[in-house]
Amino acid sequence: MPKKAEKTFIDPEIGEVTLRKSARSSRMSIKVHPVKGVSITVPYIMPYAAGMLFFQSRRDWIIATMARQKERFKDVHVPSEAEVEALRRQAKAELPPRLSGLAVRHGFTYNRIAIKHNASNWGSCSAKGNINLNLNIVRLPHILQDYVLLHELCHLRHQDHSHAFHLLLEHVLTDNVLKLIDAGDPSALEIARKAAASKAKYPMDHVMTREIKNYRII
Repeated sequence: MPKKAEKTFIDPEIGEVTLRKSARSSRMSIKVHPVKGVSITVPYIMPYAAGMLFFQSRRDWIIATMARQKERFKDVHVPSEAEVEALRRQAKAELPPRLSGLAVRHGFTYNRIAIKHNASNWGSCSAKGNINLNLNIVRLPHILQDYVLLHELCHLRHQDHSHAFHLLLEHVLTDNVLKLIDAGDPSALEIARKAAASKAKYPMDHVMTREIKNYRII
């Protein structure tokens, strides 16, 4: 049995919609992406007709979601598929060695890395030690790229956002910022200044979380 198969159709208001079967899925789900469009995932054992009915039942929600995305990105350049592929190539060339270097420096061991394009997060880490990174990371300054990578590496030891996780993250972030300062990175010096003035429980993480909010995932 193939793991994936798909069909597409055109909705007069929504545009192209992809019905994608997956042997790994146990339920139907919808993704609405400003570049990739709308996709419906259907368990492989279910007919495409079930996916169509599911689409029709959620059509109004999809249209509303697309309207919210349009408003959110009205002042943001939404990249074409060609631009996304260029970002993907850049991410595949730059992020794996950067992640590997940080892992070696701080004593982390991960299983494998995958470069993804999604609209929901900068990265994720599975319980099996697999790290997914959003190709948009390469649009960030190097210090914030490291922030995302170190955040996911810390999840190799703590699969939550507990106090232990934040203590570890704060330690590796501080170490990394000091190394970047030694290397002459002016942005690292500014981050350190803001962290020193912060009254947050985890100042380095707090400052970088605020900084990364200035960037949108596209």
